[in-house]
Amino acid sequence: MKVENCGMGMVFGGGGRSSVWSVWSIDWSLAEKVNVVLCEVGVTWSTLFSWMEPPLDGLIPRGIICCQAANDEWVTDAHATFYGDMKGGETMYGACGYKDLYTQGYGLETAALSTALFNNGSACGSCYEIQCVNSKWCKANKNTIKITATNFCPPNYTKTVDIWCNPPQKHFDLSLKMFLTIAEYKAGIVPVRFRRVPCVRKGGLKFLLQGNQGWYLVLVFNVGGVGNVVDVKIKPSNSKNWMQMTRNWGQNWQFTQNLIGKSLSFQVTTSDGKMVQSDNVVPANWQFGQTFEGSKNF
Repeated sequence: MKVENCGMGMVFGGGGRSSVWSVWSIDWSLAEKVNVVLCEVGVTWSTLFSWMEPPLDGLIPRGIICCQAANDEWVTDAHATFYGDMKGGETMYGACGYKDLYTQGYGLETAALSTALFNNGSACGSCYEIQCVNSKWCKANKNTIKITATNFCPPNYTKTVDIWCNPPQKHFDLSLKMFLTIAEYKAGIVPVRFRRVPCVRKGGLKFLLQGNQGWYLVLVFNVGGVGNVVDVKIKPSNSKNWMQMTRNWGQNWQFTQNLIGKSLSFQVTTSDGKMVQSDNVVPANWQFGQTFEGSKNF
């Protein structure tokens, strides 16, 4: 998928038809893989496509669309709690598949997201700036923290109170260290505001090879830019074509054709439509359990 200069565009409609005007070059057949929202409204691709009946005619402005990460406005209707201890106990090996967060470079600057934010794992790797607001328990210095989404805060439908991770709540279950940076321990829960921010990573994209012969699972991590991967393609050395991988869970992507003894290349696309290609990043003599780092990042 290709999306260039991802920023903003206008949704136009007229005579029962609508389309999009912008500077983008988009492969619309793969549009479901891009997180695009109607700014301040938040429609899905299916909703957006219900407005579209190309080709273009009568252009009447209907709204503005933008890539998910293009909107740096603060969202205010959210809360934060904490889990684990000061060393990160309970925060490791979460629902995004990153395993040991120290080893993978995420450390304690992490959070588990509520259902509304987790988006079935596609939000894994995204980065947020969070600030405690409107509470006597907020730290006086009004610190902000920047965290990476590495886990899922599951809903509890048996409860009628304290249902912070149930839809449609926007909630961050922070590591204890991150919570204490913005609020007092005794608070337990505080109102926060948040916004998406770029992820700053050292080095290139990393690929952890897992699975067994005939079933391959690749964890894509250390992703910069918007951070969350929405599409992965693989090309073994014996093929001229890029082949589609599918999300298994979190940021683990699966493939079922034989890859033993072949060097591997990857195309990784993030939610803003940008793509990084890592050619022959995995040598032909690779083994399960090994991690390989590319030369490029977002």
